[in-house]
Amino acid sequence: MKIDELYEIYLQYPSIETDTRKLKKGDLFVALKGLNFNGNEFAQKAIDAGAAYAVIDEQKYASDKTILVEDALLALQQLAHHHRRLFPIPFIAITGSNGKTTTKELIRAVLSSSYKTYTTEGNLNNHIGVPLTILKIKRDAQMAVIEMGANHQKEIASYCKIAEPTHGLITNCGKAHLEGFGSEEGVKKAKGELYDHLRENDGIAFIMWDYDYLRQMSKEIPTVFKYGTAGADIIGETIENDPYLSVKFISGYQGNINTQLVGSYNLPNVLAAVATGKYFDVEEEKIRKAIENYVPSNSRSQLIQKGTNTIILDAYNANPSSMQLAIENFANAKNENKILALGSMAELGESSLQEHANIIQLIGKHTWKHVILVGKNFNAIQHSYMHFSFPEEACAWLKKQNLTNTYFLIKGSRSTEMEKVLEAF
Repeated sequence: MKIDELYEIYLQYPSIETDTRKLKKGDLFVALKGLNFNGNEFAQKAIDAGAAYAVIDEQKYASDKTILVEDALLALQQLAHHHRRLFPIPFIAITGSNGKTTTKELIRAVLSSSYKTYTTEGNLNNHIGVPLTILKIKRDAQMAVIEMGANHQKEIASYCKIAEPTHGLITNCGKAHLEGFGSEEGVKKAKGELYDHLRENDGIAFIMWDYDYLRQMSKEIPTVFKYGTAGADIIGETIENDPYLSVKFISGYQGNINTQLVGSYNLPNVLAAVATGKYFDVEEEKIRKAIENYVPSNSRSQLIQKGTNTIILDAYNANPSSMQLAIENFANAKNENKILALGSMAELGESSLQEHANIIQLIGKHTWKHVILVGKNFNAIQHSYMHFSFPEEACAWLKKQNLTNTYFLIKGSRSTEMEKVLEAF
């Protein structure tokens, strides 16, 4: 079936699902394949559960309620691209090594105060999540904010072909997914694919002007809107960061913003949201309220109170760059009873042991009540700190300590599941 024909069916049933467990009656089920599953095998189950049709790419699963295509994933992506073409509105793409989701959520909050805004749900920012996000955009849309994650070259470029962003923002380029990118230069090249698209299509970039490498990477983009701590269209600085970040603005915005975000490393994220709001003429009071009312969730720099103990839970993800920023921010906190509970960092390839050794060296520059390290990568390095193979073991040890009036930082890669340490409180 051709994409324009499939699109006519989508218009009748504009809700797409790829997981039969989440299927609702009247959905279009798209049978995707993975390393350990074949969605075609669930096509009949989806139909029995009320799917209007199942989009499949294997003939043997065909029935009167299936739509046969050459490649189900490609069809999903082409369908999304076809849908995107109907919207003459700003499409803002966000990528980067750290802070993508927080920046996306802050920008969503700001733009939603004045425009009907559709955005990536959670972190559905991959080759499946990007098209699914676009296909959820309805006719009343005035803005679209699309988060793009990547762990190898040409990935962002492929998302740009689907989403055709008119505006873009790279939060930063750090030591993330080195296994796929190979080096920090590889990260810059991959994330820079967004700038390449903007450059080639007369797009507009929002740029953190403090970062020299982003200045260099963004050369020849026709229009840039700058934010940072100096020399930018929007200039702001940290005035308080214990525990929550407060920002004072020097230029481009009047007044201060008192956030519910933990960590001075969130300053660029706040500045990005203000810059985007100002560029799109959102009233300053609406910008302030939107940012001040945003509360992080899903283990992203959450501040949690458990009795007399205070916990920063930042266990959704970790890489050497974000780990360093979090540790240094935590070290500057005024509380003297500080405990680090850090999980291993994933997807670092050949650099893994060295990067974990660098983190141990950084830990040693500060004074802590306790340091708890979790995971095989920390275990493979010589150090004097407490170590556990699994977060459940760290949790069991903490339970026995009966700690009070203590400040915790819990951080690690998603695969380490450091949020399980919370069960100790």
